[in-house]
Amino acid sequence: MRLLTLSALLPLIAAYPSPAPTSSKPLPLLIWHGLGDRYDADGLHSVGELAAKIHPGTEVYYIRVSDSGSDDQRATFFGNITQQSEEICASLAANANLTDAATGLVRADALGFSQGGQFLRGLVERCPALSVRSLVTFGSQHNGIAQFQRCGTWDLLCKGAVALVGGNAWTDYVQSRVVPAEYYRELNKTTGLPSEGYLEHSHFLADVNNERAEKKSEYAARLAALEKFVMFVFEDDKTVVPKESGWFAEVNETSGEVTDLRDRAIYLEDWIGLKALDEKGGLVFESVEGEHMALDKKDLVRTFKKYFGAERMLGESVASGRQQVLASKNDL
Repeated sequence: MRLLTLSALLPLIAAYPSPAPTSSKPLPLLIWHGLGDRYDADGLHSVGELAAKIHPGTEVYYIRVSDSGSDDQRATFFGNITQQSEEICASLAANANLTDAATGLVRADALGFSQGGQFLRGLVERCPALSVRSLVTFGSQHNGIAQFQRCGTWDLLCKGAVALVGGNAWTDYVQSRVVPAEYYRELNKTTGLPSEGYLEHSHFLADVNNERAEKKSEYAARLAALEKFVMFVFEDDKTVVPKESGWFAEVNETSGEVTDLRDRAIYLEDWIGLKALDEKGGLVFESVEGEHMALDKKDLVRTFKKYFGAERMLGESVASGRQQVLASKNDL
């Protein structure tokens, strides 16, 4: 979703006082935008500038599929997110401004808006070159969507993507070309379990959520190596259906019953490391007022102060986190 409401943050950047210099350089910050947005949008850059104002010296990298803003925007609707993620992983690993010379890894914080949140989380799991300290997502769809968003009257990209799905999200053609279809999640109305079509054909979500019988242990190891995974849900979100997907919750469309993450098999059997992360105090559930992506500057400031900046973990804790990521990298 476009970050239209973030334009209000532009005056804040100039007005927000810079903190006193610190002796430790802040970690780089990776930002992945949402559906219909583009990496060079003014609103998105206002967020990065705010982060750098709060933590001077922050190297902000806006994740993109193309250096062309219009092509990058189109790629939020049309493309193969697995292929896009592989290309992004390679470009991050080759970026000397982001790579830690001591480990050879990209040691960074990460901020994802809407679909950019689950894509960043997938990148943490899949990219062996990446070591994330804090992952923060706003209005993301970690447990997928039950229906596609409504398109604006003149939003031709959105309408084209929905039309291409054509009522059948589970063909390889759609799953390799329509980005929102790649995190669409269908439940069997009789059993309440994921449908066979979803489990067999989902190109992205069923894989990064380790929902298939054969689990990928490196996904759990990499996600559990985070220091913090902070998930924000918008209280009045009507764009993400169900909005509780941002907390990995399961919602019964018929009854409306919500099954919280901690009561689900993905947590109890620790398919992707969420339980291990929770047990060390690293899993954080947050909510903010308003509709989808109606961000308030005070929430961003509070979040950036608390979770970004210089490396806070010392000694064995940070060494352990890096070693987990290095070990999974060497296994590939």
